[in-house]
Amino acid sequence: MAVYTEVSDEELAAFITDFDIGPVVSCKGIAEGVENSNYLVHTAAGRYILTLYEKRVAPSDLPFFLGLMEHLAKHGFPCPVPIRARDGDSLRMLCGRPAALISFLEGMWPRRIQPWHCTEVGAALARMHEAGAGFAMVRPNDLSVEGWRRLFEACRADAGSVLPDLAEIETELERLEAEWPRDLPSGVIHADMFPDNVFFLNERLSGVIDFYFACTDFTAYDLAICLNAWCFEPDGAFNTTKARLLLSGYRRVRPLLAAETAALPLLARGSALRFLLTRLYDWVNTPAGALVKRKDPKEYLQKLRFHQGVRGPGDYGLET
Repeated sequence: MAVYTEVSDEELAAFITDFDIGPVVSCKGIAEGVENSNYLVHTAAGRYILTLYEKRVAPSDLPFFLGLMEHLAKHGFPCPVPIRARDGDSLRMLCGRPAALISFLEGMWPRRIQPWHCTEVGAALARMHEAGAGFAMVRPNDLSVEGWRRLFEACRADAGSVLPDLAEIETELERLEAEWPRDLPSGVIHADMFPDNVFFLNERLSGVIDFYFACTDFTAYDLAICLNAWCFEPDGAFNTTKARLLLSGYRRVRPLLAAETAALPLLARGSALRFLLTRLYDWVNTPAGALVKRKDPKEYLQKLRFHQGVRGPGDYGLET
């Protein structure tokens, strides 16, 4: 979440009149995240999140994102629900941007990840994969292996100030392009289940937000993204206990095939490269004055190097 587009009081008040949620009581921009402009809106009926979709989000993808949240919520998965206006549509325009109002979820994201968080996240990810199995819409993953080289080339000219050794990235990209799996089980994935997108309440997972990278891809790739997001310590060390709990939490809900287990080290490398490249792109392209926290791509270079040294799934605490 972030704020790129400023919304005036008058524009917000006019927007809210399309909904049966009463007048605006307060509105505050949310600085966390990097993709869209987000506001916490309090009306007479309660609290909501207002999202304005910025240029990197294709308007044609929005029905997929909003429809997926509705589908998952109907199947018992704890996620936000788009609020439909009086005309029955949840997608509007505001300040020249596509915009939607979604329900507010109670809970807090963990600033310090404990092992039990990882168990909860693994199980929730598996439940999401199962709930999403009946979702009819398909969205290719633009940020999978086929899109990484394009992203790399888009920021190569300015990347040297952040990552001096671009040859290392080039070599890894070539290897992943050559070895990426082609036939693993696929389905709807979240693709961005980082700690700031997962809420907890009373030591239980209470909700998952920010489905704007969701797509159709290998479900084990989603698991690899979570390994990178949840199982490294602030000093960069990999925590095998957290990885084992995350994977066991997942497998209690949805067993992994042998091919998925074997592919985890390669998928984790791909996940690390993907977030390295998107963070690098954002670092060199974030507009001056934007209310957004840039994230250091070097964190994911360190994670990539760890996965390059992994000998097999056992290094993640996973018994084969």
